[in-house]
Amino acid sequence: MMLRILFLLLPALVPSSAWIPVEDWGSGNVTASVGGSGSCDCHVFLPDTTFPADRVQHMQEVTRELSLNVDIQIKKLGGFTGKLGLYLKDLADLTDRVDVLESSPDKYIKLDFELLRIELREFEALVTQLKDTLSSTSPLFDNLYTEILNMTYIVNQLESYDKSNLAVIRAEFAKLQKKLEECQADQEFLEPDIGNCNHTGIMSISKPSVVQMNANLAPSYIYGGWGRDSKPLRGHETMYFYSGDDTPTAFYVHLYSDYKQLIQRAHFLRHALTHDGTGSNFIVHGNTFYYQVNSPLRMMKLNMTSNQYESRVIPAASDRLSYSYYAYQSMDFAADESGLWVLYASETNNGLIVIAKLDEKSFGVVDEWNTGAYKQTTANAFMICEVMYATRSVDLTTDEIFYSYNTRTGEEKHLSVPFTKFQEKYSNLSYNPRDRRLYMYNSGYYVSYGVKFRSE
Repeated sequence: MMLRILFLLLPALVPSSAWIPVEDWGSGNVTASVGGSGSCDCHVFLPDTTFPADRVQHMQEVTRELSLNVDIQIKKLGGFTGKLGLYLKDLADLTDRVDVLESSPDKYIKLDFELLRIELREFEALVTQLKDTLSSTSPLFDNLYTEILNMTYIVNQLESYDKSNLAVIRAEFAKLQKKLEECQADQEFLEPDIGNCNHTGIMSISKPSVVQMNANLAPSYIYGGWGRDSKPLRGHETMYFYSGDDTPTAFYVHLYSDYKQLIQRAHFLRHALTHDGTGSNFIVHGNTFYYQVNSPLRMMKLNMTSNQYESRVIPAASDRLSYSYYAYQSMDFAADESGLWVLYASETNNGLIVIAKLDEKSFGVVDEWNTGAYKQTTANAFMICEVMYATRSVDLTTDEIFYSYNTRTGEEKHLSVPFTKFQEKYSNLSYNPRDRRLYMYNSGYYVSYGVKFRSE
Protein backbone atom coordinates (compact mmCIF):
# COMPACT_ATOMS: atom_id res chain seq x y z
CA MET A 1 0.00 0.00 0.00
CA MET A 2 2.77 2.41 0.94
CA LEU A 3 4.65 1.67 -2.30
CA ARG A 4 1.63 2.53 -4.38
CA ILE A 5 1.21 5.84 -2.59
CA LEU A 6 4.88 6.75 -3.21
CA PHE A 7 4.63 6.14 -6.92
CA LEU A 8 1.47 8.20 -7.07
CA LEU A 9 3.17 11.17 -5.37
CA LEU A 10 6.42 11.04 -7.37
CA PRO A 11 5.12 13.01 -10.44
CA ALA A 12 4.01 15.80 -8.17
CA LEU A 13 7.43 16.06 -6.46
CA VAL A 14 9.47 16.09 -9.67
CA PRO A 15 9.07 18.75 -12.44
CA SER A 16 7.64 17.36 -15.60
CA SER A 17 10.56 18.59 -17.69
CA ALA A 18 12.88 16.50 -15.55
CA TRP A 19 10.76 13.37 -15.70
CA ILE A 20 12.19 10.75 -18.03
CA PRO A 21 10.97 7.17 -18.39
CA VAL A 22 13.15 4.62 -16.71
CA GLU A 23 13.97 2.93 -19.97
CA ASP A 24 15.43 6.23 -21.25
CA TRP A 25 17.75 6.76 -18.32
CA GLY A 26 20.57 4.89 -19.93
CA SER A 27 23.06 3.96 -17.28
CA GLY A 28 20.83 5.40 -14.55
CA ASN A 29 18.64 3.13 -12.38
CA VAL A 30 16.20 3.00 -9.44
CA THR A 31 16.34 0.38 -6.74
CA ALA A 32 13.76 -0.22 -4.01
CA SER A 33 13.73 -2.37 -0.92
CA VAL A 34 11.52 -2.99 2.15
CA GLY A 35 13.09 -2.01 5.43
CA GLY A 36 12.89 -3.96 8.63
CA SER A 37 9.92 -1.97 9.85
CA GLY A 38 8.07 -2.49 6.65
CA SER A 39 9.06 0.89 5.07
CA CYS A 40 10.00 1.26 1.42
CA ASP A 41 13.50 2.64 0.62
CA CYS A 42 14.18 3.95 -2.89
CA HIS A 43 17.64 4.74 -4.37
CA VAL A 44 17.90 6.86 -7.52
CA PHE A 45 21.19 7.23 -9.51
CA LEU A 46 21.34 10.02 -12.10
CA PRO A 47 24.10 9.64 -14.70
CA ASP A 48 26.70 12.46 -15.38
CA THR A 49 25.32 13.03 -18.84
CA THR A 50 22.09 14.19 -17.37
CA PHE A 51 23.27 16.52 -14.52
CA PRO A 52 27.14 17.29 -14.42
CA ALA A 53 27.23 18.64 -10.84
CA ASP A 54 31.06 18.40 -10.52
CA ARG A 55 31.52 20.45 -13.69
CA VAL A 56 29.16 23.12 -12.40
CA GLN A 57 31.19 23.34 -9.20
CA HIS A 58 34.47 23.67 -11.17
CA MET A 59 32.89 26.34 -13.37
CA GLN A 60 31.83 28.27 -10.28
CA GLU A 61 35.43 28.21 -8.94
CA VAL A 62 36.89 29.36 -12.27
CA THR A 63 34.29 32.14 -12.41
CA ARG A 64 35.29 33.36 -8.96
CA GLU A 65 39.00 33.41 -9.95
CA LEU A 66 38.26 35.29 -13.14
CA SER A 67 36.18 37.80 -11.20
CA LEU A 68 39.06 38.41 -8.80
CA ASN A 69 41.55 38.87 -11.68
CA VAL A 70 39.20 41.30 -13.40
CA ASP A 71 38.92 43.31 -10.17
CA ILE A 72 42.73 43.41 -9.87
CA GLN A 73 43.18 44.55 -13.46
CA ILE A 74 40.49 47.19 -13.04
CA LYS A 75 42.28 48.52 -9.97
CA LYS A 76 45.60 48.54 -11.87
CA LEU A 77 44.00 50.36 -14.72
CA GLY A 78 42.56 52.87 -12.27
CA GLY A 79 46.03 53.40 -10.81
CA PHE A 80 47.56 53.91 -14.24
CA THR A 81 44.73 56.27 -15.14
CA GLY A 82 45.53 58.34 -12.05
CA LYS A 83 49.26 58.32 -12.81
CA LEU A 84 48.59 59.20 -16.42
CA GLY A 85 46.47 62.14 -15.30
CA LEU A 86 49.26 63.41 -13.02
CA TYR A 87 51.95 62.96 -15.67
CA LEU A 88 49.83 64.60 -18.32
CA LYS A 89 49.46 67.56 -15.96
CA ASP A 90 53.25 67.59 -15.43
CA LEU A 91 53.76 67.28 -19.18
CA ALA A 92 51.59 70.32 -19.74
CA ASP A 93 53.58 72.20 -17.11
CA LEU A 94 56.82 71.07 -18.74
CA THR A 95 55.52 72.33 -22.08
CA ASP A 96 54.88 75.74 -20.53
CA ARG A 97 58.40 75.81 -19.09
CA VAL A 98 59.96 74.99 -22.45
CA ASP A 99 57.83 77.73 -24.02
CA VAL A 100 59.23 80.17 -21.44
CA LEU A 101 62.72 78.93 -22.26
CA GLU A 102 62.15 79.66 -25.95
CA SER A 103 60.51 83.04 -25.54
CA SER A 104 62.16 84.66 -22.51
CA PRO A 105 65.98 84.74 -22.39
CA ASP A 106 65.81 86.67 -19.11
CA LYS A 107 64.43 83.60 -17.34
CA TYR A 108 67.09 81.12 -18.40
CA ILE A 109 68.66 81.19 -14.98
CA LYS A 110 65.48 79.73 -13.44
CA LEU A 111 65.53 76.64 -15.65
CA ASP A 112 67.65 73.56 -15.64
CA PHE A 113 68.17 71.72 -18.91
CA GLU A 114 69.30 68.50 -17.27
CA LEU A 115 66.20 68.44 -15.07
CA LEU A 116 64.06 68.84 -18.17
CA ARG A 117 65.79 65.87 -19.76
CA ILE A 118 65.26 63.71 -16.68
CA GLU A 119 61.58 64.54 -16.57
CA LEU A 120 61.19 63.82 -20.26
CA ARG A 121 62.87 60.42 -19.81
CA GLU A 122 60.44 59.66 -16.97
CA PHE A 123 57.49 60.51 -19.21
CA GLU A 124 58.85 58.28 -21.95
CA ALA A 125 59.29 55.38 -19.51
CA LEU A 126 55.72 55.81 -18.23
CA VAL A 127 54.26 55.79 -21.74
CA THR A 128 56.24 52.63 -22.53
CA GLN A 129 55.00 50.97 -19.34
CA LEU A 130 51.39 51.87 -20.05
CA LYS A 131 51.66 50.69 -23.65
CA ASP A 132 53.14 47.33 -22.62
CA THR A 133 50.67 46.83 -19.76
CA LEU A 134 47.60 47.64 -21.81
CA SER A 135 48.97 45.95 -24.96
CA SER A 136 47.71 48.92 -26.90
CA THR A 137 48.85 50.59 -30.10
CA SER A 138 46.54 53.53 -29.63
CA PRO A 139 47.36 56.76 -31.51
CA LEU A 140 47.35 58.43 -28.08
CA PHE A 141 50.65 56.75 -27.18
CA ASP A 142 52.15 57.55 -30.57
CA ASN A 143 51.20 61.22 -30.12
CA LEU A 144 52.71 61.24 -26.64
CA TYR A 145 55.94 59.73 -27.98
CA THR A 146 56.07 62.32 -30.73
CA GLU A 147 55.48 65.19 -28.32
CA ILE A 148 58.17 63.95 -25.92
CA LEU A 149 60.70 63.59 -28.75
CA ASN A 150 59.89 67.08 -30.02
CA MET A 151 60.35 68.58 -26.57
CA THR A 152 63.66 66.74 -26.11
CA TYR A 153 64.86 68.14 -29.43
CA ILE A 154 63.83 71.67 -28.43
CA VAL A 155 65.66 71.42 -25.08
CA ASN A 156 68.85 70.13 -26.74
CA GLN A 157 68.66 72.81 -29.41
CA LEU A 158 68.19 75.59 -26.88
CA GLU A 159 71.10 74.38 -24.80
CA SER A 160 73.34 74.42 -27.85
CA TYR A 161 72.86 78.17 -28.22
CA ASP A 162 75.42 80.22 -26.33
CA LYS A 163 72.82 82.79 -25.36
CA SER A 164 70.70 80.16 -23.62
CA ASN A 165 73.36 77.82 -22.28
CA LEU A 166 72.40 77.55 -18.67
CA ALA A 167 75.59 75.81 -17.58
CA VAL A 168 77.73 78.60 -19.03
CA ILE A 169 75.51 81.30 -17.61
CA ARG A 170 75.59 79.77 -14.15
CA ALA A 171 79.35 79.22 -14.29
CA GLU A 172 79.97 82.80 -15.37
CA PHE A 173 77.53 84.05 -12.76
CA ALA A 174 79.36 82.07 -10.08
CA LYS A 175 82.70 83.48 -11.25
CA LEU A 176 81.38 87.02 -11.16
CA GLN A 177 79.88 86.47 -7.74
CA LYS A 178 83.16 85.04 -6.46
CA LYS A 179 85.11 87.96 -7.91
CA LEU A 180 82.70 90.39 -6.29
CA GLU A 181 83.17 88.71 -2.93
CA GLU A 182 86.94 88.77 -3.36
CA CYS A 183 86.82 92.44 -4.34
CA GLN A 184 84.78 93.22 -1.25
CA ALA A 185 87.17 91.23 0.93
CA ASP A 186 90.21 92.92 -0.67
CA GLN A 187 88.79 96.44 -0.59
CA GLU A 188 91.76 97.69 1.45
CA PHE A 189 94.14 96.23 -1.14
CA LEU A 190 92.29 98.09 -3.90
CA GLU A 191 92.45 101.47 -2.14
CA PRO A 192 96.04 101.76 -0.88
CA ASP A 193 97.28 104.86 0.88
CA ILE A 194 99.96 105.72 -1.66
CA GLY A 195 103.19 107.14 -0.24
CA ASN A 196 102.13 106.75 3.40
CA CYS A 197 104.62 104.95 5.64
CA ASN A 198 102.68 105.49 8.88
CA HIS A 199 102.36 101.77 9.59
CA THR A 200 104.21 99.07 11.47
CA GLY A 201 104.81 96.69 8.58
CA ILE A 202 103.10 94.15 6.39
CA MET A 203 100.04 92.43 7.86
CA SER A 204 98.94 90.30 4.88
CA ILE A 205 99.34 89.68 1.16
CA SER A 206 96.35 89.33 -1.16
CA LYS A 207 95.58 86.38 -3.39
CA PRO A 208 97.66 86.32 -6.57
CA SER A 209 96.33 88.18 -9.58
CA VAL A 210 97.52 86.19 -12.59
CA VAL A 211 97.57 88.52 -15.59
CA GLN A 212 98.76 86.24 -18.38
CA MET A 213 101.74 84.44 -19.87
CA ASN A 214 104.72 86.51 -21.00
CA ALA A 215 104.70 88.52 -24.24
CA ASN A 216 106.67 85.79 -26.02
CA LEU A 217 103.97 83.23 -25.17
CA ALA A 218 106.81 80.94 -24.13
CA PRO A 219 106.38 78.72 -21.04
CA SER A 220 110.13 78.03 -21.21
CA TYR A 221 110.87 81.72 -20.51
CA ILE A 222 111.13 81.16 -16.76
CA TYR A 223 113.74 83.91 -16.30
CA GLY A 224 112.55 87.50 -16.45
CA GLY A 225 110.61 90.28 -14.83
CA TRP A 226 107.75 92.69 -15.40
CA GLY A 227 106.09 95.63 -13.67
CA ARG A 228 105.67 99.40 -13.72
CA ASP A 229 108.13 102.26 -13.56
CA SER A 230 108.46 103.04 -9.83
CA LYS A 231 109.29 106.70 -10.60
CA PRO A 232 107.69 107.42 -13.99
CA LEU A 233 108.41 110.47 -16.09
CA ARG A 234 105.58 112.86 -16.86
CA GLY A 235 103.37 111.32 -19.50
CA HIS A 236 104.61 107.79 -18.74
CA GLU A 237 102.69 107.17 -15.52
CA THR A 238 100.89 104.14 -16.98
CA MET A 239 103.94 102.53 -18.58
CA TYR A 240 104.80 98.83 -18.06
CA PHE A 241 107.95 96.88 -18.92
CA TYR A 242 108.89 93.24 -19.55
CA SER A 243 112.03 91.25 -20.25
CA GLY A 244 112.29 87.45 -20.35
CA ASP A 245 114.20 84.51 -21.74
CA ASP A 246 114.74 80.77 -21.32
CA THR A 247 118.26 81.47 -20.01
CA PRO A 248 119.29 83.70 -17.05
CA THR A 249 120.34 86.38 -19.52
CA ALA A 250 118.57 89.65 -20.32
CA PHE A 251 118.91 90.65 -23.96
CA TYR A 252 116.21 93.33 -24.27
CA VAL A 253 113.47 95.23 -22.46
CA HIS A 254 109.99 95.88 -23.90
CA LEU A 255 107.99 98.98 -22.95
CA TYR A 256 104.18 99.22 -23.06
CA SER A 257 102.25 102.48 -22.90
CA ASP A 258 99.57 101.09 -20.57
CA TYR A 259 98.05 97.92 -19.15
CA LYS A 260 95.88 97.31 -22.21
CA GLN A 261 98.92 97.36 -24.50
CA LEU A 262 100.71 94.99 -22.12
CA ILE A 263 97.82 92.54 -22.34
CA GLN A 264 97.76 92.85 -26.11
CA ARG A 265 101.55 92.36 -26.21
CA ALA A 266 101.87 95.56 -28.24
CA HIS A 267 105.07 97.28 -27.07
CA PHE A 268 105.75 100.82 -28.24
CA LEU A 269 109.51 100.52 -27.72
CA ARG A 270 112.04 97.71 -27.56
CA HIS A 271 115.54 98.29 -26.19
CA ALA A 272 118.13 95.72 -27.25
CA LEU A 273 120.75 95.71 -24.48
CA THR A 274 124.27 96.49 -25.66
CA HIS A 275 125.54 94.95 -22.43
CA ASP A 276 123.64 91.73 -21.85
CA GLY A 277 122.26 91.34 -18.37
CA THR A 278 122.60 88.39 -16.00
CA GLY A 279 119.90 87.27 -13.61
CA SER A 280 116.34 88.60 -13.37
CA ASN A 281 116.21 91.01 -10.44
CA PHE A 282 115.97 94.19 -12.51
CA ILE A 283 113.58 97.15 -12.27
CA VAL A 284 112.64 100.32 -14.15
CA HIS A 285 112.99 103.48 -12.06
CA GLY A 286 112.87 106.99 -13.53
CA ASN A 287 112.74 105.57 -17.09
CA THR A 288 116.07 103.87 -16.34
CA PHE A 289 116.61 100.13 -16.52
CA TYR A 290 118.71 98.86 -13.57
CA TYR A 291 120.17 95.37 -13.92
CA GLN A 292 123.12 93.08 -13.17
CA VAL A 293 126.07 92.32 -15.47
CA ASN A 294 128.70 89.62 -14.89
CA SER A 295 132.40 89.30 -15.80
CA PRO A 296 133.06 91.17 -13.68
CA LEU A 297 129.99 91.38 -11.43
CA ARG A 298 128.69 94.94 -11.46
CA MET A 299 125.61 97.12 -11.44
CA MET A 300 124.45 98.45 -14.80
CA LYS A 301 121.88 101.04 -15.74
CA LEU A 302 120.43 102.07 -19.10
CA ASN A 303 118.91 105.51 -19.32
CA MET A 304 116.14 104.77 -21.80
CA THR A 305 115.65 108.46 -22.54
CA SER A 306 119.24 109.16 -23.61
CA ASN A 307 120.14 105.51 -24.37
CA GLN A 308 123.27 105.90 -22.22
CA TYR A 309 124.81 103.09 -20.11
CA GLU A 310 126.62 103.40 -16.80
CA SER A 311 128.03 100.78 -14.43
CA ARG A 312 129.42 100.52 -10.88
CA VAL A 313 131.22 97.74 -9.04
CA ILE A 314 130.53 96.81 -5.42
CA PRO A 315 133.76 95.07 -4.37
CA ALA A 316 132.22 93.07 -1.52
CA ALA A 317 129.40 91.62 -3.64
CA SER A 318 129.81 87.91 -4.52
CA ASP A 319 128.68 86.31 -7.78
CA ARG A 320 128.58 82.88 -6.08
CA LEU A 321 125.76 83.73 -3.69
CA SER A 322 122.30 83.67 -5.22
CA TYR A 323 118.67 83.27 -4.14
CA SER A 324 117.40 79.73 -3.56
CA TYR A 325 115.19 79.36 -6.63
CA TYR A 326 117.62 80.29 -9.41
CA ALA A 327 121.34 80.89 -9.91
CA TYR A 328 122.96 84.16 -11.04
CA GLN A 329 120.67 86.28 -8.80
CA SER A 330 123.63 88.08 -7.24
CA MET A 331 122.28 91.65 -7.27
CA ASP A 332 118.64 92.50 -6.59
CA PHE A 333 117.51 96.05 -7.41
CA ALA A 334 114.60 97.51 -5.45
CA ALA A 335 112.70 100.78 -5.16
CA ASP A 336 110.39 102.07 -2.45
CA GLU A 337 108.94 105.34 -1.11
CA SER A 338 112.43 106.57 -0.18
CA GLY A 339 114.31 105.78 -3.38
CA LEU A 340 116.64 103.20 -4.97
CA TRP A 341 118.30 100.16 -3.36
CA VAL A 342 120.36 97.10 -4.24
CA LEU A 343 120.54 93.87 -2.22
CA TYR A 344 123.52 91.52 -2.42
CA ALA A 345 125.46 89.02 -0.31
CA SER A 346 129.06 89.04 0.77
CA GLU A 347 131.33 86.11 1.57
CA THR A 348 133.05 88.22 4.20
CA ASN A 349 129.62 88.56 5.82
CA ASN A 350 129.05 84.77 5.75
CA GLY A 351 126.53 84.94 2.90
CA LEU A 352 124.10 87.21 4.69
CA ILE A 353 122.13 89.78 2.69
CA VAL A 354 123.47 93.32 2.65
CA ILE A 355 121.16 96.30 2.02
CA ALA A 356 122.79 99.15 0.07
CA LYS A 357 121.13 102.53 -0.49
CA LEU A 358 121.99 104.02 -3.91
CA ASP A 359 122.24 107.60 -5.07
CA GLU A 360 120.36 107.85 -8.35
CA LYS A 361 122.54 110.57 -9.86
CA SER A 362 126.00 109.32 -8.93
CA PHE A 363 124.94 105.65 -9.04
CA GLY A 364 127.05 105.13 -5.93
CA VAL A 365 126.37 103.43 -2.57
CA VAL A 366 125.26 105.91 0.09
CA ASP A 367 124.89 103.55 3.06
CA GLU A 368 124.81 99.83 3.90
CA TRP A 369 123.20 97.55 6.51
CA ASN A 370 124.04 93.93 7.32
CA THR A 371 120.98 91.73 7.84
CA GLY A 372 120.47 88.33 9.45
CA ALA A 373 118.94 86.64 6.38
CA TYR A 374 121.05 84.14 4.47
CA LYS A 375 120.92 84.84 0.74
CA GLN A 376 120.98 81.19 -0.35
CA THR A 377 117.98 80.19 1.83
CA THR A 378 115.99 83.22 0.75
CA ALA A 379 113.66 82.99 -2.26
CA ASN A 380 113.65 86.74 -2.94
CA ALA A 381 113.51 90.13 -1.19
CA PHE A 382 112.11 93.65 -1.63
CA MET A 383 112.03 97.04 0.09
CA ILE A 384 108.99 98.92 1.50
CA CYS A 385 109.34 102.17 3.46
CA GLU A 386 113.05 101.54 4.11
CA VAL A 387 112.36 98.03 5.44
CA MET A 388 113.66 94.90 3.71
CA TYR A 389 111.33 91.89 3.58
CA ALA A 390 112.70 88.44 2.72
CA THR A 391 110.66 85.47 1.46
CA ARG A 392 111.16 81.72 1.51
CA SER A 393 109.40 78.59 0.33
CA VAL A 394 106.83 76.83 2.51
CA ASP A 395 105.55 74.27 -0.01
CA LEU A 396 104.82 73.98 -3.74
CA THR A 397 102.00 76.54 -3.64
CA THR A 398 102.92 78.75 -0.69
CA ASP A 399 105.75 81.07 0.28
CA GLU A 400 106.00 83.35 3.29
CA ILE A 401 107.64 86.60 4.33
CA PHE A 402 109.79 85.27 7.14
CA TYR A 403 112.16 88.15 7.95
CA SER A 404 112.33 91.93 7.96
CA TYR A 405 115.05 94.48 8.63
CA ASN A 406 114.30 98.13 9.37
CA THR A 407 117.13 100.37 8.11
CA ARG A 408 115.79 103.32 10.14
CA THR A 409 115.99 101.54 13.50
CA GLY A 410 118.22 98.50 12.83
CA GLU A 411 115.40 96.29 14.14
CA GLU A 412 115.10 92.70 12.88
CA LYS A 413 111.88 90.67 12.99
CA HIS A 414 111.07 87.06 12.30
CA LEU A 415 107.69 86.91 10.62
CA SER A 416 105.23 84.50 9.06
CA VAL A 417 103.14 86.22 6.41
CA PRO A 418 102.09 83.51 3.92
CA PHE A 419 101.03 84.11 0.34
CA THR A 420 99.96 81.85 -2.53
CA LYS A 421 102.07 81.23 -5.61
CA PHE A 422 100.68 80.51 -9.06
CA GLN A 423 103.73 78.37 -9.91
CA GLU A 424 106.40 76.91 -7.65
CA LYS A 425 109.30 79.22 -8.49
CA TYR A 426 109.71 82.90 -9.30
CA SER A 427 112.74 84.79 -10.56
CA ASN A 428 111.66 88.38 -9.83
CA LEU A 429 109.67 89.91 -6.96
CA SER A 430 109.55 93.72 -6.68
CA TYR A 431 107.48 96.26 -4.80
CA ASN A 432 106.17 99.38 -6.56
CA PRO A 433 105.43 102.38 -4.33
CA ARG A 434 103.24 103.95 -7.05
CA ASP A 435 100.41 101.46 -6.46
CA ARG A 436 101.66 99.54 -3.40
CA ARG A 437 101.65 96.23 -5.23
CA LEU A 438 104.12 93.39 -5.51
CA TYR A 439 105.04 92.30 -9.05
CA MET A 440 106.19 88.71 -9.52
CA TYR A 441 107.54 86.93 -12.59
CA ASN A 442 106.32 83.42 -11.77
CA SER A 443 107.72 80.78 -14.18
CA GLY A 444 106.81 82.80 -17.26
CA TYR A 445 103.60 84.40 -15.93
CA TYR A 446 102.82 87.96 -14.90
CA VAL A 447 101.50 87.86 -11.31
CA SER A 448 100.81 90.68 -8.85
CA TYR A 449 99.67 91.06 -5.22
CA GLY A 450 98.10 93.70 -3.04
CA VAL A 451 99.77 94.51 0.30
CA LYS A 452 97.95 95.28 3.56
CA PHE A 453 99.78 97.05 6.39
CA ARG A 454 99.35 97.16 10.16
CA SER A 455 98.23 100.51 11.48
CA GLU A 456 100.36 102.26 14.05
